[in-house]
Amino acid sequence: MELNKNNTYKLYAVVIFLTLMAIGVFVKLTNIQIIEGKHYRELAKKSTIKSHIIAANKGNIYSADGSLLATSIPNYTLRFDAVAPKKEVFDEQINALSDSLAVIFGKPSYFYKTELKQARTNKNRYYFIAKNLNYSKYLRIKKLPLFKLGANKGGVIFEQKTIREHPIGLIAERTIGYERENEDGTFGGKGIEWSFRNYLNGKDGQRLMQKMGKGQWKPIRDENELDPKDGLDVYSTIDVYMQDIAHHALLKQLTHYEADHGCVVVMETKTGHVKAISNLGRDSNGDYYETINYAVAESHEPGSTFKLVNMIALLEDKLADTSTVFDTNGGKMFIQGKPITDSGEKNHGKVSLARGMELSLNTVMVKSIFQNYKANPKKYLAHLSNLYLDKPLDLQIKGAAKPYIPKTTDKSWSKLSLPWMGWGYGVSVTPLHTLILYNAIANDGVMVKPLFVSEIKEWDKTIKKFDAEVLNPSICSQENCNKIKKVLEHVVKRGTADKLYSKNFSMAGKTGTAKNAYDPDNKFYVSSFVGFFPVDKPKYSCIVVIHKPSINKGYYGADVSGPVFKSIAQKVFTDSPSLNEVKAQQIVENPFENKYNSFYKKLESATVPNVKGMPAMDAVALLENMGLNVKIQTTHKIKTQSLESGTPITKNLTIYLN
Repeated sequence: MELNKNNTYKLYAVVIFLTLMAIGVFVKLTNIQIIEGKHYRELAKKSTIKSHIIAANKGNIYSADGSLLATSIPNYTLRFDAVAPKKEVFDEQINALSDSLAVIFGKPSYFYKTELKQARTNKNRYYFIAKNLNYSKYLRIKKLPLFKLGANKGGVIFEQKTIREHPIGLIAERTIGYERENEDGTFGGKGIEWSFRNYLNGKDGQRLMQKMGKGQWKPIRDENELDPKDGLDVYSTIDVYMQDIAHHALLKQLTHYEADHGCVVVMETKTGHVKAISNLGRDSNGDYYETINYAVAESHEPGSTFKLVNMIALLEDKLADTSTVFDTNGGKMFIQGKPITDSGEKNHGKVSLARGMELSLNTVMVKSIFQNYKANPKKYLAHLSNLYLDKPLDLQIKGAAKPYIPKTTDKSWSKLSLPWMGWGYGVSVTPLHTLILYNAIANDGVMVKPLFVSEIKEWDKTIKKFDAEVLNPSICSQENCNKIKKVLEHVVKRGTADKLYSKNFSMAGKTGTAKNAYDPDNKFYVSSFVGFFPVDKPKYSCIVVIHKPSINKGYYGADVSGPVFKSIAQKVFTDSPSLNEVKAQQIVENPFENKYNSFYKKLESATVPNVKGMPAMDAVALLENMGLNVKIQTTHKIKTQSLESGTPITKNLTIYLN
């Protein structure tokens, strides 16, 4: 009886234990289903369903004449899932596929056959075949044996990304600019691409995608959650033809004088439209390429081009006229014990202010400022502020350098500050500051801001237009402006730039030769020329600045920078001559067309030229202008070319340069 009672207790205990377990399991299942279930369902959903970004098409950048400067094109990487095809299909088509790949990529057929078989043996589901494929090759490869069966049956994998291409090559690359992702995930850039990214980039779209087998994704529904909005097109002020002229004229001088770097800017007088801008720096191999926008970002002592400020101040304050006479003191004078000398210390005797400007006589220009403003230097400094020389230019592209103009309240101000400014030292300005000053004289006293972009468009619809922006409606009176124009014209006719003069076309401007190092054992110069053309009705202004030319070859502004200005002026002028100088009954032979540049002579050839040894930028421009498709793998000098010189040029012919 006692035994039966113990068994009953044990049975009760087992039942109670099982009941508690059942209750616990039920509670746990309920908790997972109701409370934790939501969390796990979300995790499962995230691993199989996610929102994919649909990249918006980036807008294009065009030149003023409608040429394409920057555009986005698809770029593909080709890989192979060697496990995806069935064995009988792989064995049947591997030979044909290998033969086709050999034709496209140039390696032997057996190479691809061996590699693809090895990938299948190793069960490689992501075997790399090729990268940097354009859209036409992508379409061609999709139709190859085996690959035409698609990803699931043929194992072909295409990875697409969008890259930015510059159809005209490296010319104006720094101004067109770029946008790129940094290593830390942030974005940065330069030039038009970066400054106008809010217009160019558009807005990405989104759609829900579901993960399928083999890493493939498919849309859950036909429509997008958010449709992408394509970027807008940006129309720059750059003229491709003038850009080409300016670039090669600058490159020629930099190379000849073995200079460190330089820039050239051509601007439309009335509008401020920058028609050409080239910035070239020298690398360790002696080649030149665009890295820094020197015209915008480099501030330096200008030297004699700054003397225009003196004339404007003196004439406007009626302290002197162009005919006022100054004694050159035999070509040398001292202020506070510091010498100020004329070039070669020549004795010009007594000369007028105008003649002092024409010959760039330091004694005359310094004396004129020191005598008239030493009692009140703030009056002179007020002119510099009025001429926008003491503030950074708020340009359409970022990175403008800050100029430096000393003030009487500065600790560094001394009795030498004012006279030193009289010949362009002790101050620092960018090439664009100097250019807009001379452009204002050409524009009858109206100072306009440089513009790099004229319009934003969505297809043919104008979204935003950038009109000429006036910085100062009158930097000086019309009378004084006319006097200064004549002086600048005489600089070329009978002054420091007389070797640039030509009776066939007119130009006016000022030379500059600034000594930017005072160590006798390590001195270097900045050579410049700035002015406008034609003189009677100026259409363009231009500045050329070249840093550190070889002293052994020359360093004066008229010798180093002046020829660049002249090359640009004569080519542009002779292609669009002033109508009031041409009589209807006369046919005048162009005196420059056969002299301009060997670069343009080569364009007349119907055969491929020899570009070995040429700088990459020159070779690309030359060959593309001849109608060739150019593929290049260097930014330095050309060592090899795929088409031998003398090969007849036919339509759609491609040449590879290394």
